[in-house]
Amino acid sequence: MTRGKFNYRLVIFLIAIIFGVVMSIPTFLQSEKGAKVSLGLDLQGGLHMLLGVQTEEAIKSKMKSIASSIKFFAQSGDIIIDDFRIDEELLSFTLLDKDEEKKIDEMLKTVSGLQVSKEALHYTLSLSDQEKQVIREYALSQAVETIRNRLDQFGLSEPNVAKQGNDKILVELPGIKTADDEQRARELIAKAAHLQLMAVDEKRKDRTTTMSPTEAAQYGDVILPDARGDNIRHILKEIPILDGSMLTDAKVSFSEMHQPVINFTLNSEGAKIFGDFTASNIGNRLAIVLDNKVYSDPVIRERIGGGSGQISGGFSVKEAHDVAIALRSGALLAPVTLLEKRSIGPSLGADSIKASLIALITGFVLVSVFMLVYYRLAGVVANIALIVNLFLLIAIMALFGATLTLPGMAGIVLTIGMAVDANVIINERIRELLRQGMPMAQAIEHGYENAMSAILDSNITSIITSVLLYVYGTGPIKGFAISTAIGISVSMLTAILGTHGIYQFFMPRIEKSKNLSLWFGMKRSH
Repeated sequence: MTRGKFNYRLVIFLIAIIFGVVMSIPTFLQSEKGAKVSLGLDLQGGLHMLLGVQTEEAIKSKMKSIASSIKFFAQSGDIIIDDFRIDEELLSFTLLDKDEEKKIDEMLKTVSGLQVSKEALHYTLSLSDQEKQVIREYALSQAVETIRNRLDQFGLSEPNVAKQGNDKILVELPGIKTADDEQRARELIAKAAHLQLMAVDEKRKDRTTTMSPTEAAQYGDVILPDARGDNIRHILKEIPILDGSMLTDAKVSFSEMHQPVINFTLNSEGAKIFGDFTASNIGNRLAIVLDNKVYSDPVIRERIGGGSGQISGGFSVKEAHDVAIALRSGALLAPVTLLEKRSIGPSLGADSIKASLIALITGFVLVSVFMLVYYRLAGVVANIALIVNLFLLIAIMALFGATLTLPGMAGIVLTIGMAVDANVIINERIRELLRQGMPMAQAIEHGYENAMSAILDSNITSIITSVLLYVYGTGPIKGFAISTAIGISVSMLTAILGTHGIYQFFMPRIEKSKNLSLWFGMKRSH
């Protein structure tokens, strides 16, 4: 009996087989443990949304933030300013002491993109057009990142959140099946989570029910509704003491009345501002405002150090958890609105999976039968490489947490044809050399050498195309690009290195038999 010869190519191929089979088992069995390929929105159903981002609101928010910084700087340095107002994208104030002008000017120079106009000691501030564009672009990017973080903490697997143009965001949520889950996800995404700590206007609080918003604005105030109902109103200083940008953590706990509350913690800068304000405003009220609704306005009894506070407002446990997630993920700099919503049922995805599997199995069987009939044992070797290619493709996709979409399944079907193409080229090169009378061992080695350049050229150009599709494409196109690129890359391991290792292992037996019809489906020409 002629014994096979182990070689490094065969060893690598066997390791690849073990890796592919072990790593793809969780995907095929859909087990809870182990990395597995997730199904995309088009295969398992879910929610598709197109959101609009009101980037102009981010500019107004930026002006409020600048106003808070100026006010804190003035209070810290005992600089007296008057007539402090914000009108849309304009901020104005009057400095009462000319000796403090230099300090204010130096402070304003530190604010990026700020345009300062002065008439005597009256300042009017606005942002440059370039800075506004930077803020708009940042607001869109921040919204994408914030929504992605919220969905991750919400527990959704493989959400797709991507920019669409200059002011829109595409959100795809696979696995959303019930109306309750859909409603909860939508509220979590759209929640601004804009936390503000604002001072109550103690002088005018008794006029809350009679004062109009326009009249309140004349005093630098704003009237906001209570979280318990719009009929309860609060009159607050328009410029907040601090906002949620200084928040570092938010957790749900329970009050003495066993009601869910949200405890939040501020960073060191926020803690200092909070402590200084409470120390100088003992006896006054401090309103905790979330998304322009007042949740509480407790009286300050003493200086509050440590930079922590609490939001209580009759939350349910789910609501409290969602608010805490939104706060931890950060506030949206600009509000988002729902422009388009589509629910994709799981039955549509099941039909797609069924059709794709039929195409995959049919393609695989036809290719395998052709290879077997035309190339005999060489076809068997090619088919083994093809099977290993499929296992490795699934294993690598699972390892990197890839999502399988309908175009991705099309990419896998396409990969079958491309993967076997390399073995067709190799087998044809070998048959050409055998027809020329070359011994079988040399024909196999030279066949691989001669076929290499054509295979590499074809695969490299295909991989470049896949990379470009991934970089410039969106969701489904990226899925196609990923499965195609991985499939082609893996085929170079299985179809070239793996099959070469198999031939080298059986080389003594091939040379001994000299049966060209059995091994390569041909007869030597004379």
